[in-house]
Amino acid sequence: MLAALGVVFGDIGTSPLYTLKECFGHSYGLEPTSGNILGILSLIIWAVIVVVSMKYVVFIMRADNKGEGGIMALMSLVVQKAKISPKAQSGLMILGLVGASLFYGDGIITPAISVMSAVEGLEVLKPELHHYIIPISLIVLIALFATQRHGTSKVGGLFGPVMVVWFVSLGVFGIMSMIKTPEVIGAFNPLHGFLFFKSHGSQAFVALAGVVLAITGGEALYADMGHFGRSPISRAWFFVALPGLLLNYLGQSALMMREPSAVENPFYLLIPAPQLSFMIILATLATVIASQAVISGAFSLTAQAIQLGFSPRLKIDHTSEGEMGQIYLPAINWALMVGVIILIVGFKSSSALAGAYGIAVTGTMVTTTILASVVFHRLWKWNLVLTFSMALVFLLVDLAFLGANALKIVDGGWFPLIVGTLVFILLTTWKYGRKLLLERLHEVSLPVAEFLELIESHPPVRVNGTAVFMAGNPTGIPLALLLNLRHNKVLHENVIIMTVITEPVPRVLPEKRRVVRKLADGLFRVNLHYGFMESPNIPKAIKSCSREIDIDPKDLIFFIGRETLTLKSSARMALWRIKLFITMAKNTGSAAQYFQIPFERVVEMGTQVSL
Repeated sequence: MLAALGVVFGDIGTSPLYTLKECFGHSYGLEPTSGNILGILSLIIWAVIVVVSMKYVVFIMRADNKGEGGIMALMSLVVQKAKISPKAQSGLMILGLVGASLFYGDGIITPAISVMSAVEGLEVLKPELHHYIIPISLIVLIALFATQRHGTSKVGGLFGPVMVVWFVSLGVFGIMSMIKTPEVIGAFNPLHGFLFFKSHGSQAFVALAGVVLAITGGEALYADMGHFGRSPISRAWFFVALPGLLLNYLGQSALMMREPSAVENPFYLLIPAPQLSFMIILATLATVIASQAVISGAFSLTAQAIQLGFSPRLKIDHTSEGEMGQIYLPAINWALMVGVIILIVGFKSSSALAGAYGIAVTGTMVTTTILASVVFHRLWKWNLVLTFSMALVFLLVDLAFLGANALKIVDGGWFPLIVGTLVFILLTTWKYGRKLLLERLHEVSLPVAEFLELIESHPPVRVNGTAVFMAGNPTGIPLALLLNLRHNKVLHENVIIMTVITEPVPRVLPEKRRVVRKLADGLFRVNLHYGFMESPNIPKAIKSCSREIDIDPKDLIFFIGRETLTLKSSARMALWRIKLFITMAKNTGSAAQYFQIPFERVVEMGTQVSL
């Protein structure tokens, strides 16, 4: 529970910093009257209960892929086990990719809006400090991104206790204010939300774009389930996070009912002056933790995308020998940092950023609901009427929030949409381009039977040692092996054709990791199976083959094919997408580094392939 509090709840835990402030900001034109305050508060309370508590914690967190959660794991579960048509599988895969792509937009906005909201407490403490908000926010965030390469294990132990203090503080200050205005508790009656809609009509619908800020981060409960398990996250939510959040929203609303002017920054104006400096520091720490969770989530999601074949290889550094999930991707880290800096400098305040926040989160929520509904009906065998009824309720809520946020596209909502669109184009281009490339390589490869006939009729010179040829295709003879035989006229004493296969499950059991098959004397095919949450380690895997193959690790040499891609007039992809794929292929990371193979034992065999 303590660890989960420190990682999972940072994003949703810091939402009180800006949610009510934005709901009554200039964007929606709502006056802080008692009726409006109770109406907005009622919508926030029931959004948290229905979306986070009911939808995610009670239902969707049960739809795990062997313990793992998140949009990629859910998409893989549906494609792998749901008995649906190929067209439906493709449609749901695209839907999952849309949700995953939108996450990157959220990954840029969350650190910016969270840290800026915390640092803006300085102008409540001393108005003359207003000009320092942007520089301090940038310093905090740049320092956070700069320390990612060291991993989170050293500071991870502090996250849990800090978030416990944060949630307790939220609850305590909320109760202190509620005692003075106890009628605010009436907001638990959903009638206040209904009356708010009845009296404000379309304006109330638009205000949902502010209400949704209270549930941003709900997806993290599901996405990080594999790290801690469903039970600890559920207990942490119901016993610590949920009470702290609701009490603070009640306290802020009570303050605004007493002092309408507090609408300018109800979170910090709720804090007594002697504790204000402490809460600014605590809020900054909490938002750094929230940012860390999103950044780590972007690393994990990218690693999964690489394993599933939706992304080119990127450099992945493992920051912990004991924790497989603790990784660092320099390219993603610096891309996120540049995006965050652009947002802060461009939008200049958390209120301006609120217009960009929400649409990415709600888009991902919609895709999660649809994919989970397929799991409920196809895998859990729920009655169709029951599945449809539950999905309809959750979808109506999700789509209402998505529709309200769609109205903010011109006010900043365009940013996560542009980021998501670019990521989606990259993911799908790489997936289809790789499929086309493998088809081309298969056309020029040689069937095993023909290869055996060739070396039998023209026996090559055999040299000592073991050669490992990496092959993308689990059948046939790889081009690198044919090129080596053609140019060097030799074969090693032992030849291993090795293919890494990513299964649509988070992890593969060790006993199912490898399949070794002897093709001929001194010629073996080894297929290694990994889950999409795992990182292949080829040297380690080869050592485990010593029972079937006489291997001396000192005599190992790895042959890896490197293709130079060219355009073909009869291309099956749009010209611009082929050019994009070729550019991505040129800049992909080293296969040796990705498979954790020592560089001094690698030989690359180049060839030209037309797409």
